[in-house]
Amino acid sequence: QLMLFGFAINPDVRNLPAAIADMAGTTGSRALVQDMLATGIVRQTADARTPQELQTLLDRGRIKIGIVIPADFERRRLDGREAVQVIVDGSDTSVQATARQLAAMPLDGSSGLRDTPVTVLSLYNPERRAAVNVVPGLIGVILTMTMIMFTAMAIVRERERGNLEVLITTPVSSAELMIGKVLPYIGVGLVQTSVVLLLGMTVFDVPVRGHLVDVYGAAMLLIVANLTLGLLVSTKAQTQFQAMQMAFFLFLPSILLSGFMFPFDGMPVAAQWIAEVLPLTHFVRLIRGVMLRGANLFDLWPDVLALLAFSAIMMTLAISRFRKRLD
Repeated sequence: QLMLFGFAINPDVRNLPAAIADMAGTTGSRALVQDMLATGIVRQTADARTPQELQTLLDRGRIKIGIVIPADFERRRLDGREAVQVIVDGSDTSVQATARQLAAMPLDGSSGLRDTPVTVLSLYNPERRAAVNVVPGLIGVILTMTMIMFTAMAIVRERERGNLEVLITTPVSSAELMIGKVLPYIGVGLVQTSVVLLLGMTVFDVPVRGHLVDVYGAAMLLIVANLTLGLLVSTKAQTQFQAMQMAFFLFLPSILLSGFMFPFDGMPVAAQWIAEVLPLTHFVRLIRGVMLRGANLFDLWPDVLALLAFSAIMMTLAISRFRKRLD
């Protein structure tokens, strides 16, 4: 983990996914776009023709930065007026700071013209309050720490208490036993989600721009994913102490690589691949998208599918491993 985090954690954000709406289409505007891409701060990952399309891409989390070049770009630049607008996803404060760096850079090296006035518009968290960025992710962190630990102890505790032999002799199937272990903790997880939401809204004034149904839907997806992961750990560990150690081994990667504490786009590609396997990575995108950007789960369907697939795979592996123990 030391080697992994030493290479992966990087507070300097680079290669932010961006879309550029160049409505001028002139030689100068194209040169300006190339200058922006050459900084390495942004990389164009989507196409847009209007500011409205950029807004849609930002709401859905497809991009972090949108760049608008108006049709009268050349006239604005010659007059010294605002000629380019950088729209940034302010739900991540580190992205806001990076966007301001981009706006402050001289961006006319290839065009040979004087610096172009660039303004930054921060959406979703214009006041740059840390609580708005942190509290939604804390829901996922708390659920990850508790849900994995609860079910990691489940099968091991039955074995240490001598109850496993009794369970084996009952007509309960492996799948029924695993589902029975998961169901009570789903209610616990939803209560935890409600407590964090209530405190976040009342104490820290964190907005919930999306529907509460989508918030709880995202929480349910993470709860089930973590519970099934904990079950798999439980079938592997021999003692409760081993189960606890294995659960703790999963906490640090989940917290440090998920984008909760450090910017996801600043990590090396290999670390991003590892992070994509972790449920918390997808939940952080979901909960910030719903609470801060007002998106719904259909807008964020790739992360929804990832959590569903993760839960199905973990549950299948846990059931198959428990059957082997019965043999």
